[in-house]
Amino acid sequence: MTATVVCKLDDLIDGEAHRYDVEGQRLAVVRIGERVFCIQDRCSHEDFSLAEGEVLADLLEIECARHGATFELTTGEPCSLPATKPVAVFDVAVRDGVVEVEL
Repeated sequence: MTATVVCKLDDLIDGEAHRYDVEGQRLAVVRIGERVFCIQDRCSHEDFSLAEGEVLADLLEIECARHGATFELTTGEPCSLPATKPVAVFDVAVRDGVVEVEL
């Protein structure tokens, strides 16, 4: 796997999700404090952008805006119905203020 530059760390607003399309992948990138998470930007319940949902920073989860399913940012596992399948997560590194993702 190779690291792919997604954005600058300063482009991310703390506690919000941002959508990026990189190498044919839809990604939801979330900054919580100094930590950055990257998950597949496609709810496993229905093909809807997770980046449009609310970030539950204290729980390290993101909520799908369409039906309210939540997913762990660290594992991609669903935390609530109607989603029952996980979404992909990607390793993230921040180097010199640049966010890189292993695709």
